[in-house]
Amino acid sequence: MRHLIEKMFFSPKWYHYPIIVLLLPLSLVYGIMMSIRRKITKNISYGLPIISVGNLIVGGSGKTPFVIAVASRYKNVVVISRGYGRQSSGLVEVSRWGEIVTDVYASGDEAMLMAQALANASVIVSEDRHKAILKAKTMGAEMIILDDAFSNVSIQKFDILLEPDKILNYYTFPSGPHREFISTRKYADIVVKEKRDFHRKVSIEHKTSQMVLVTAISNPKRLEDFLPHENIVHKVYYDDHAYFDENTLANLLKTHQARSLLCTSKDKVKMQGFKLPISEMKLELEIAKEIYTQIDKYIEGYKRA
Repeated sequence: MRHLIEKMFFSPKWYHYPIIVLLLPLSLVYGIMMSIRRKITKNISYGLPIISVGNLIVGGSGKTPFVIAVASRYKNVVVISRGYGRQSSGLVEVSRWGEIVTDVYASGDEAMLMAQALANASVIVSEDRHKAILKAKTMGAEMIILDDAFSNVSIQKFDILLEPDKILNYYTFPSGPHREFISTRKYADIVVKEKRDFHRKVSIEHKTSQMVLVTAISNPKRLEDFLPHENIVHKVYYDDHAYFDENTLANLLKTHQARSLLCTSKDKVKMQGFKLPISEMKLELEIAKEIYTQIDKYIEGYKRA
């Protein structure tokens, strides 16, 4: 079912369109409700610059590496995420100025990846963004970055909206992958488009001649352009944010006579302590200088106000 939905959302074929059309009334109602919510909700100012990095499409769009790239340029930054896939609830500190203070089960994979990558920042996970912002201010935050918060309209913020280079299904959920009508992009302060404003740069650390690809990310087919296919002997796709069992992975290596597991950095944080050979797909974003200029302008303008 998951693969069917992902194909319908991200690469629809002719046989998906009867389902898409059937679900359109629900999509229209959902989109209208989200539009009304955006118009009537009052937003709150917290007295410091808050940057949101989000998208309109469900699933991965480069938000995590984009947050890491932006947060690494400033001092006293606190990153706030919902912590999707975590086995905890409420507000949890993941890192405090670079020191990891919890485990991946409490933080979720994306938050832990950000915490490990940001040596001079703090990371918090919380379903309640307002509570997390207040916590960040008590920690001495001078700037806050909200991960995946474009649809959160109750906070005054500078919205950076990430878009894929190609969109094949423009409909809102459940007919398509959009969380709101595509026209909602006009509310973003910056629309950052892949292959125009940022490019993915992928390298493989500890690459071997025979690898089993194991990943738990949304729309894993997007990895295809970066895979060394001649070295991949098998592929296993888990549900987004799923956790891994070391014995199961060891059996995959043995069954397919592979020399290592190939996974993304987001997957690897959930393999800490595994005594298995791991090859890591490391992703960095090359972001256009003009994007950083606009972010700097917002921060400087906020400080002068």
